[in-house]
Amino acid sequence: MYGYLVRRLLQFAAVLLLGSIAVWGFTFALPGDPATVLLGPDASEAELEATRERLGLGGSIVEQYVSWIGHAVAGDLGDSYYSGQPVVGELLDRIPATVQLAGFAMALTLLIGVPVGIVVALRPYAVVGRVLQGYLTAGLAVPAFWLGLLLIIVLAVQLRWLPASSDFVPLWQDPGGALTATILPATAIAVHTSSVTARFLATSLGEVMGKDYIRTARAKGVPERDVIRRHALRNASLPTVTIVGLQLGGFLGGTVVIEAVFNYPGLGRLLYTAIGERDYALVQGGVLFVVAAFLLLNLLVDVFYAVLDPRIRLT
Repeated sequence: MYGYLVRRLLQFAAVLLLGSIAVWGFTFALPGDPATVLLGPDASEAELEATRERLGLGGSIVEQYVSWIGHAVAGDLGDSYYSGQPVVGELLDRIPATVQLAGFAMALTLLIGVPVGIVVALRPYAVVGRVLQGYLTAGLAVPAFWLGLLLIIVLAVQLRWLPASSDFVPLWQDPGGALTATILPATAIAVHTSSVTARFLATSLGEVMGKDYIRTARAKGVPERDVIRRHALRNASLPTVTIVGLQLGGFLGGTVVIEAVFNYPGLGRLLYTAIGERDYALVQGGVLFVVAAFLLLNLLVDVFYAVLDPRIRLT
């Protein structure tokens, strides 16, 4: 177990290093000059050079990367080009909002996806099973941003039940206000992710229900509920855990469009604004955090595998 964790942590560090190089390269591939964006097209060449030196853009790309990664290892991701505030502080201000949105979206994903997947697997030809299969098809086909706009038009503009834009209300301060502010963007995300989760769970559970040990449990007189809960569902959940882990990692940095649609002050909206402003320091620090969080969640999913299925050995 410990040897496995050490190897995975070394892999984590190696992939994170490669990810930082990719982030650095893609950031500098963006068109435009941060100094020109800051000073405007009328700035003199001397002013532009002075601004590039102040932003740390004076050396070669390799020199800039070595300097940046050295400071990043020490926990210093530099300062935002526009606000002048430390990038770490900017990220810490937005991460709670994104984590809360991800939590609501994941809760809805599991509350919808797991029951739907079970019913579709066990009652595929019943009326309820066919109706839910239609939901899965629609959920996979409808883009989240389009659904978000539809929810705003119907529930916020026409019915005035919920706010059109979403502010961050900490759950621990005002649970009701947090639910009201977050339910629309979380629903827009969860309709698609719950459909993916349910589809994987239904496929896996349908395969497991035909296994010999399921027939043996039924032959022994085990109640059908226990057969499903104790034998089938636990074994069928392994592929679903992988999908849920990937979705949770995607929530941390993949909600850029949804946060823009609902004007939600999360990490995705921060990165979206930073890209438009050519704020390289903020883009690099934010994407590096997302990559690190995604890799960490993958490691936790692998460890959780052994908890679900003792046959899996982390060696």
